[in-house]
Amino acid sequence: MGAALLSLALVQCKKQEPAPAAPQAQQAPSQAQPAQAPATVSDVLKARRPQGGEYLGLYLVDKKVGYVFNDLGLVPGRNDRVRSINELHFKAQVGARTSERMHREERIYEAGPGGRLVAFTIQQRGDGGTQTLVGTVTPTGMSVVRKRPGMADETVNLPPTTEVVEDADQVRVALLRQANVAGSALDGTDLGTYKLVTTVQPAEERLVSGVKVKVGKAVSVSDKEKVPVTAYLAEDGRLLEMEYGQTMKARAEPEAMAKRLDVVEVFGLTRVVLPKPLPAEAQAIPGQVKLVMENLPEKFQRDTYRQKYQPQPDGRVLVTLSAQAPEPKSLKPRPLTDPEGGKNLESSIIVESDNPQIRDLSKQLVGEEKDAYTAAKAIVGWVAKNLQKDYGASADRATDVLRQRKGDCTEHSLLTVSLLRAAGIPARRVDGVIYMVNQDGVPALYWHEWVEAFVGEWTQMDPTFNQVVADATHFGVGQEGNAEITPLIGSLKVVEVR
Repeated sequence: MGAALLSLALVQCKKQEPAPAAPQAQQAPSQAQPAQAPATVSDVLKARRPQGGEYLGLYLVDKKVGYVFNDLGLVPGRNDRVRSINELHFKAQVGARTSERMHREERIYEAGPGGRLVAFTIQQRGDGGTQTLVGTVTPTGMSVVRKRPGMADETVNLPPTTEVVEDADQVRVALLRQANVAGSALDGTDLGTYKLVTTVQPAEERLVSGVKVKVGKAVSVSDKEKVPVTAYLAEDGRLLEMEYGQTMKARAEPEAMAKRLDVVEVFGLTRVVLPKPLPAEAQAIPGQVKLVMENLPEKFQRDTYRQKYQPQPDGRVLVTLSAQAPEPKSLKPRPLTDPEGGKNLESSIIVESDNPQIRDLSKQLVGEEKDAYTAAKAIVGWVAKNLQKDYGASADRATDVLRQRKGDCTEHSLLTVSLLRAAGIPARRVDGVIYMVNQDGVPALYWHEWVEAFVGEWTQMDPTFNQVVADATHFGVGQEGNAEITPLIGSLKVVEVR
């Protein structure tokens, strides 16, 4: 739970934070712009921005959980390179422990229009592990050196990225041009490149320090997160607020105020309280339960083999959750072909299913077993029994999970998916909520992550709770740590249990 929520915060608060200025404030370069800038530079350098960067407090359901810092300008002493800095600090109470995380990215670009991303340094500390990724980018590929305390450096070669300097601050560029901007962004967690589009919106009036002012507005959407991120800027180029759905916001604050954090208990803050406990049949296999929900957007109402949706006349939706083992006649031997084209068999810097340690363990667990479902059950059972349940402990790579042998639902799911893919079984992570009654006795749904494997048909499994069939108390709303679900946190309601 803790690592899952932290992941959502990290995903949303990295690349889309640069502060655009209001349209009428875009005509003159910022006074912070170095005088030695060449005559032909990217539009990203022509927009006004606060000198020395800017701080924003990060709020989840109006509770302070961290802060971010952003800056962009010419590299000191050079007029042909641009440096972008994006930094996130997160702190919250997760169960009985305090979870803290720092994620900092520094990117270097060519300064001219369409200037390429040429290098980057990504630093991570705290929950999830400490590491530094140092990347060199060429038109033909990326070479990334991974540095971790007490361990030998690793070098990973990856495909090239199409990110350019305008993508470091698409919102400002879009407002300067008064035109939508489409580009791409290299993700700082999985190092994949995803389409990024920013759309200019009509300017709005807002209260700033008790005075109504006209502010610029733009909305950015990444193909990875799929969360519309709305930016509001004052005429002098100051970022006033970023909205990530209805429940997560970043607000401009002085440095001292931004860094002043309360310790927020995220379990109670983000859970979905139920009007009564779920019936026993919800936890049986096969099993079923029906919930009437409010504030569930239509885009999440997609019927699956486990979840059915019936819109109600009052705007609510009746959700039927069911669980049963896969049909024996559908089961197939491994290795299987991914029905979605191969993405659920891919190895990545996070999943690492082609790592020798992961492959060796996977082979050891499944042996010569041909039946994919039997092999999958062996993997789920091993992960459930051999990972210590440590809510708030986190690791960002499958090999790190294997080394530390502890974690919460995200670590259990990450290692399980990696082992399944190594065994030739298509698999992916599922994000959603699961039924629990915590120490306070309140029945509720808590944010959780589990896995889905293709064994001839798709089936969901929960290695955290050693369920080879995830029971009907699991309500899935997203995949692979996708931040698309974040707007549901704090807004989704269950008004009836049937």
